[in-house]
Amino acid sequence: MDTSSDFTRELALLESIEHDPDVTQANLAAQLGVAVGTINWHIKRLIEKGYVKIKRAERKKLRYIITPEGISMRARLTVDFVEQQFNLYRRTRQRVKEQLEMVQQAGYRSIRLVGEGDVADVCKLTCMEQDIAISADGNVPVLEVIGLKVILHMEAEYER
Repeated sequence: MDTSSDFTRELALLESIEHDPDVTQANLAAQLGVAVGTINWHIKRLIEKGYVKIKRAERKKLRYIITPEGISMRARLTVDFVEQQFNLYRRTRQRVKEQLEMVQQAGYRSIRLVGEGDVADVCKLTCMEQDIAISADGNVPVLEVIGLKVILHMEAEYER
């Protein structure tokens, strides 16, 4: 299993359980967009690690309780998540800055930005910082955002 998604799921599970100890595995699965079996597997792991305990609330209903170790783990996971996001931001910004330097060296003062989302927003901010205008002009280099990738197209014949 992907450790990055495990990490994110465990953080989301701990936050959800802390917020609502009576939450069901079906509700957790719906919140995270995964199968109930996946939630069950993660909860079993959290229990084995001592981060969560189970109490029977009613005959068929369980209550999840986060242990002090679980609260500590959630805090560490949160800090790790924030650090990962800042690192991603810094790396993306640095890559875009390097690409914009190439644009400036080629004599351009503007680019066309293709794509949307958080990475495109990082591109916009970096353009502003580097005094590069964002244009709809088809005769300028294109910064294309695809997921987490930013690709520079210097050729004017870029079509999309």
